[in-house]
Amino acid sequence: MSRIVWIASYPKSGSTWLRVFLTNFGRDGAEPADIDHLDDAEAASSRHLFERTLGIASAGLGSEEIAARRPDVYRALARASDAPLHMKVHDAYTHLPDGRPLLPPEATRAALYVVRNPLDVAAAGAPFIARDLDVVLHIMADEDFVMSPPDPDDPSPHVPHRLFSWSGHVRSWTGCGDFPVHVVRYEDMSARPEEAFTGVVRFLGLPLDAGRIRRAIEHSRFEVLRAQELRHGFRERPDAMHGPFFRKGRVGSWREELSAEQVRRLVGSHRAMMQRFGYLDESGEPR
Repeated sequence: MSRIVWIASYPKSGSTWLRVFLTNFGRDGAEPADIDHLDDAEAASSRHLFERTLGIASAGLGSEEIAARRPDVYRALARASDAPLHMKVHDAYTHLPDGRPLLPPEATRAALYVVRNPLDVAAAGAPFIARDLDVVLHIMADEDFVMSPPDPDDPSPHVPHRLFSWSGHVRSWTGCGDFPVHVVRYEDMSARPEEAFTGVVRFLGLPLDAGRIRRAIEHSRFEVLRAQELRHGFRERPDAMHGPFFRKGRVGSWREELSAEQVRRLVGSHRAMMQRFGYLDESGEPR
């Protein structure tokens, strides 16, 4: 059993950037990897992955039945692979009603968890889910929010997956004691990329080759990813998304996009977790 490294995050927190880096680091090519052909192209919530792995149709299954069978998907993938597996996951780290973890520890090697300032997550999240900012703020505070809920008239390419609130999602992964979890801040990936990505490489036990790390960082720059998307699109971009997937990528863009009231609401909902990860200053104001 090869076992899986989960690349986990709340949506629009930077997990795609980390996945691109890992693909570029693994290949160590002269040119950047194609964003449409990453080494871990399927998400843990992929409906096609669920159906292909288990050999069953999901259309007639309810959310609880799908969830109950999802651990079997990941065990089967781990058993079938003779190479390390990296897999994107936006689910919160949850347990099923019978107490089993949704993501089975016996099929898991470790997890990389990307955390990002929720103010920037909100600004990036509105076009991602094609809703206005006030709706996004409500979703980010909803402990029961489920992505891709069942819709028989328009089945999603993803099975239902539960997010919790932004704080709940972060808490679920950073408090997971079932396997090692390495937390990396989006802001550190931006401001101190060599330090942040070297920490990822070290955690995974990969070769600590400084030149290879620098090349992978250069091939994974936001400008490179944005240029690729402008040339040929990005197949992971949701059809309903407004604008490009690689939208701005800047730390602090919330200052131009959120109103003072929206900032107040977000901080009020997530103050403790924002303080924990350095997104508030000593007086409790956003950095």
